Amino acid sequence: MENTENFEKIYAEYWEKLNAFSFKITQDQHLAQNVVQDVFIDLWERRKKIDISSVENYLFRAVKNQIFKNYRDEKFDKTVLEDHFEHYLIDNFSGFDTEISDKLHILLNSLPEKRREIILMHKIQEMNIDEIALELSISKQTVKNQISMGLKQLRIGLKTLDWMLILLLFLSIFL
Repeated sequence: MENTENFEKIYAEYWEKLNAFSFKITQDQHLAQNVVQDVFIDLWERRKKIDISSVENYLFRAVKNQIFKNYRDEKFDKTVLEDHFEHYLIDNFSGFDTEISDKLHILLNSLPEKRREIILMHKIQEMNIDEIALELSISKQTVKNQISMGLKQLRIGLKTLDWMLILLLFLSIFL
Protein backbone atom coordinates (compact mmCIF):
# COMPACT_ATOMS: atom_id res chain seq x y z
CA MET A 1 0.00 0.00 0.00
CA GLU A 2 2.66 2.43 -0.96
CA ASN A 3 0.50 4.61 -3.17
CA THR A 4 -2.08 7.22 -2.27
CA GLU A 5 -4.84 5.61 -4.31
CA ASN A 6 -4.80 2.36 -2.29
CA PHE A 7 -4.77 4.29 0.97
CA GLU A 8 -7.73 6.42 -0.13
CA LYS A 9 -9.70 3.28 -1.05
CA ILE A 10 -9.05 1.77 2.37
CA TYR A 11 -9.92 5.04 4.07
CA ALA A 12 -13.20 5.37 2.15
CA GLU A 13 -14.16 1.76 2.75
CA TYR A 14 -13.41 1.60 6.49
CA TRP A 15 -13.78 5.12 7.94
CA GLU A 16 -17.49 4.83 8.81
CA LYS A 17 -17.24 1.27 10.13
CA LEU A 18 -14.28 2.11 12.33
CA ASN A 19 -15.88 5.30 13.57
CA ALA A 20 -19.09 3.43 14.50
CA PHE A 21 -17.04 0.73 16.25
CA SER A 22 -15.01 3.31 18.14
CA PHE A 23 -18.12 5.27 19.15
CA LYS A 24 -19.86 2.11 20.35
CA ILE A 25 -17.03 1.57 22.81
CA THR A 26 -16.21 5.12 23.86
CA GLN A 27 -19.68 6.70 23.67
CA ASP A 28 -17.89 9.92 22.73
CA GLN A 29 -18.18 11.01 19.09
CA HIS A 30 -15.24 13.42 19.22
CA LEU A 31 -12.96 10.84 20.80
CA ALA A 32 -14.17 8.12 18.44
CA GLN A 33 -13.27 10.24 15.41
CA ASN A 34 -9.88 11.15 16.89
CA VAL A 35 -9.09 7.49 17.54
CA VAL A 36 -9.91 6.51 13.97
CA GLN A 37 -7.98 9.47 12.59
CA ASP A 38 -4.95 8.49 14.69
CA VAL A 39 -5.14 4.95 13.33
CA PHE A 40 -5.21 6.16 9.72
CA ILE A 41 -2.37 8.61 10.33
CA ASP A 42 -0.29 5.81 11.84
CA LEU A 43 -1.16 3.54 8.92
CA TRP A 44 -0.06 6.19 6.42
CA GLU A 45 3.18 6.92 8.26
CA ARG A 46 4.07 3.22 8.52
CA ARG A 47 2.75 2.15 5.10
CA LYS A 48 6.20 1.22 3.76
CA LYS A 49 7.24 -0.67 6.88
CA ILE A 50 4.25 -2.91 7.57
CA ASP A 51 2.90 -5.96 5.79
CA ILE A 52 -0.82 -6.41 6.38
CA SER A 53 -2.48 -9.69 5.48
CA SER A 54 -6.00 -8.55 6.42
CA VAL A 55 -6.64 -4.82 6.28
CA GLU A 56 -9.96 -5.09 8.09
CA ASN A 57 -8.56 -7.12 11.01
CA TYR A 58 -5.57 -4.81 11.24
CA LEU A 59 -7.70 -1.65 11.34
CA PHE A 60 -10.20 -2.90 13.92
CA ARG A 61 -7.44 -4.18 16.15
CA ALA A 62 -5.58 -0.86 15.76
CA VAL A 63 -8.72 1.04 16.80
CA LYS A 64 -9.18 -1.26 19.79
CA ASN A 65 -5.55 -0.73 20.79
CA GLN A 66 -5.81 3.04 20.36
CA ILE A 67 -8.92 3.11 22.56
CA PHE A 68 -7.10 1.00 25.13
CA LYS A 69 -4.18 3.44 25.01
CA ASN A 70 -6.51 6.40 25.48
CA TYR A 71 -8.29 4.59 28.28
CA ARG A 72 -5.01 3.72 29.96
CA ASP A 73 -3.89 7.33 29.67
CA GLU A 74 -7.32 8.35 30.99
CA LYS A 75 -8.06 10.61 28.07
CA PHE A 76 -11.76 9.84 28.46
CA ASP A 77 -14.15 9.26 31.32
CA LYS A 78 -14.00 5.67 32.57
CA THR A 79 -17.52 5.78 33.96
CA VAL A 80 -19.05 5.79 30.47
CA LEU A 81 -17.25 2.58 29.56
CA GLU A 82 -17.95 1.01 32.95
CA ASP A 83 -21.66 1.79 32.75
CA HIS A 84 -21.90 0.51 29.18
CA PHE A 85 -20.10 -2.68 30.16
CA GLU A 86 -22.30 -3.18 33.23
CA HIS A 87 -25.40 -3.01 31.04
CA TYR A 88 -23.85 -5.58 28.71
CA LEU A 89 -22.95 -7.92 31.59
CA ILE A 90 -26.39 -7.76 33.09
CA ASP A 91 -28.02 -8.43 29.74
CA ASN A 92 -25.69 -11.36 29.01
CA PHE A 93 -25.33 -13.41 32.20
CA SER A 94 -23.77 -16.42 30.48
CA GLY A 95 -20.64 -16.67 28.39
CA PHE A 96 -18.12 -14.96 30.67
CA ASP A 97 -15.12 -16.34 32.50
CA THR A 98 -15.59 -17.82 35.96
CA GLU A 99 -14.48 -14.70 37.85
CA ILE A 100 -17.21 -12.58 36.26
CA SER A 101 -19.78 -15.38 36.42
CA ASP A 102 -19.02 -15.92 40.12
CA LYS A 103 -19.37 -12.19 40.77
CA LEU A 104 -22.72 -12.08 38.96
CA HIS A 105 -24.01 -15.09 40.90
CA ILE A 106 -22.94 -13.56 44.20
CA LEU A 107 -24.68 -10.32 43.24
CA LEU A 108 -27.78 -12.20 42.15
CA ASN A 109 -27.86 -14.14 45.40
CA SER A 110 -27.66 -10.88 47.35
CA LEU A 111 -30.97 -9.73 45.84
CA PRO A 112 -34.20 -10.34 47.75
CA GLU A 113 -35.63 -13.73 46.75
CA LYS A 114 -38.64 -12.47 44.75
CA ARG A 115 -36.55 -9.81 42.98
CA ARG A 116 -33.91 -12.41 42.05
CA GLU A 117 -36.62 -14.71 40.73
CA ILE A 118 -38.07 -11.94 38.56
CA ILE A 119 -34.64 -10.92 37.22
CA LEU A 120 -33.82 -14.54 36.35
CA MET A 121 -37.17 -15.05 34.66
CA HIS A 122 -36.66 -11.88 32.65
CA LYS A 123 -32.98 -12.24 31.71
CA ILE A 124 -32.33 -15.99 31.69
CA GLN A 125 -35.71 -17.41 30.72
CA GLU A 126 -36.34 -14.37 28.51
CA MET A 127 -39.88 -13.95 29.77
CA ASN A 128 -41.59 -10.64 29.15
CA ILE A 129 -43.28 -8.55 31.83
CA ASP A 130 -46.77 -9.86 31.05
CA GLU A 131 -45.62 -13.49 31.28
CA ILE A 132 -43.85 -12.91 34.60
CA ALA A 133 -46.85 -11.07 36.07
CA LEU A 134 -49.17 -13.90 35.03
CA GLU A 135 -46.81 -16.63 36.27
CA LEU A 136 -46.29 -15.01 39.69
CA SER A 137 -49.82 -13.58 40.01
CA ILE A 138 -48.56 -10.04 40.55
CA SER A 139 -49.17 -6.76 38.72
CA LYS A 140 -47.16 -5.75 35.67
CA GLN A 141 -46.10 -2.59 37.51
CA THR A 142 -44.67 -4.70 40.36
CA VAL A 143 -42.69 -6.72 37.82
CA LYS A 144 -41.37 -3.53 36.19
CA ASN A 145 -40.42 -2.08 39.57
CA GLN A 146 -38.66 -5.26 40.67
CA ILE A 147 -36.70 -5.49 37.41
CA SER A 148 -35.70 -1.84 37.65
CA MET A 149 -34.58 -2.12 41.29
CA GLY A 150 -32.83 -5.44 40.68
CA LEU A 151 -30.85 -4.16 37.71
CA LYS A 152 -29.91 -1.05 39.66
CA GLN A 153 -28.60 -3.21 42.53
CA LEU A 154 -26.61 -5.35 40.08
CA ARG A 155 -25.08 -2.28 38.42
CA ILE A 156 -24.02 -0.90 41.78
CA GLY A 157 -22.46 -4.26 42.67
CA LEU A 158 -20.63 -4.46 39.36
CA LYS A 159 -18.94 -1.11 40.07
CA THR A 160 -16.53 -3.04 42.29
CA LEU A 161 -15.01 -4.89 39.33
CA ASP A 162 -11.53 -3.77 38.43
CA TRP A 163 -11.76 -1.19 35.61
CA MET A 164 -8.97 -2.83 33.64
CA LEU A 165 -10.77 -6.18 33.71
CA ILE A 166 -13.89 -4.37 32.51
CA LEU A 167 -12.02 -2.78 29.63
CA LEU A 168 -10.35 -5.99 28.48
CA LEU A 169 -13.59 -7.95 28.56
CA PHE A 170 -15.56 -5.17 26.91
CA LEU A 171 -13.09 -4.85 24.07
CA SER A 172 -12.94 -8.61 23.60
CA ILE A 173 -16.70 -8.59 23.03
CA PHE A 174 -16.24 -6.53 19.87
CA LEU A 175 -13.32 -8.43 18.32
